[in-house]
Amino acid sequence: MNEMMMLKRSSSGIRTVFLPYPREALLFVAASFVNALGSAFMWPLTTLYVYQVLGRSAADAGFVLMLQSLAGIAGQFTGGALFHRLGAKRLIVGSLLCSSLLQCSLLFLTHWLVYAGVMAALGFLNAVTMPAIQAFIGFRWPNERRSLFNVVYVGNNVGMAVGTSLAGILAALSFPLTFLVDSITTLAFALFFLLFMRISADADSQVSLLSLRESAGQQPWMLLRQYRLYLFLALGSAALFFATTSWSTGVAPYLADQGMSMAAYSFLWTVNGIVIFAGQPVTSFIKRILAKTPTAQLIASAACYTIGFAFMLLFHRTYDMLVLGMVITTFGEMLKAPTVPAFITEYTGSAAPFYLGVVGSIGSLGRLFGPLLLGSMYDVGGIVPVAALASATCAAAVVLFAVHAFLHRRVILRQKEAGLLS
Repeated sequence: MNEMMMLKRSSSGIRTVFLPYPREALLFVAASFVNALGSAFMWPLTTLYVYQVLGRSAADAGFVLMLQSLAGIAGQFTGGALFHRLGAKRLIVGSLLCSSLLQCSLLFLTHWLVYAGVMAALGFLNAVTMPAIQAFIGFRWPNERRSLFNVVYVGNNVGMAVGTSLAGILAALSFPLTFLVDSITTLAFALFFLLFMRISADADSQVSLLSLRESAGQQPWMLLRQYRLYLFLALGSAALFFATTSWSTGVAPYLADQGMSMAAYSFLWTVNGIVIFAGQPVTSFIKRILAKTPTAQLIASAACYTIGFAFMLLFHRTYDMLVLGMVITTFGEMLKAPTVPAFITEYTGSAAPFYLGVVGSIGSLGRLFGPLLLGSMYDVGGIVPVAALASATCAAAVVLFAVHAFLHRRVILRQKEAGLLS
């Protein structure tokens, strides 16, 4: 009887969470989950494929990952710049279809340089869709954009967690099979956009026409001059992404040097996934009571990152404290990840796709340079300088987000007074 009551309460809670959203938005969340699950079958296994199947060195595997990162930076900027020129439908569906074809081509590729080129192209195409899809969410469901970005973020992380757990099993049977699964899920996501979202019709076409009219004459260089809208937000994001790479370039080798197994490191990311899913009531409380505005949420996010990495700096000798540090930094991630696209789509109007691409590309620089610099620091001084720099970088992000909030405060107040914001 008690179990039945618990199941009823659980199902009632799930319905309560999803009831506020339109049916079409829920279909998008489900499709995005499947796409994230499929992506997790291939992307985490790149290093193993290069090293084990192609017989190349670990340095060559790192070279492929660097190419993907560089191509991703260019892709995000390109995707944001082309959103209004090509339209959401052609940009998103076209990029996804090209990605699916390239993923399928990996089944037949054995030459090292060709493989590296295809992976770079995939990194570019995957990044092209990111600002376009984020802008699509913000334009299509403006009344639910803040919470919907969070739902999509959680769903994608659950998909990545499930996909990663299955990827190793599938790769043990056949590496090409992982490419095929990723290709099929990407194709399905493209067809979903093409057939079910009605991107070229009704509300979206009206938004596109309005956006094009508003953005007439606004060249990219003119938009870039409006640095108050994006620069400090992007630099703060880059600082946090930089610090986050310390988990792989600092904590992972540290645990190995302490004689711990890779399972100890993997468990940290298991904790990350559990907190993202189960910790939503905590972040909801923070947003409702402690950090009500998007800018306040960004500052709170950077503060969580700073505290989490400070735990790693002060108490790294105790594994439980590393776990606690992961928990705290995960709450920082949960506050930041959905807030950035929600803020940009809410406050930059028709130029949102462009600014999403700019912020994404600048933020990715942190992921690009973090492993190189922090890895070198670990080789020289161990975990302490890595954790110290990560903590200092996150503290700098607090300042950068505070500057961003200050610059936008008057603009937001004027928009509210004019009745443009609720």
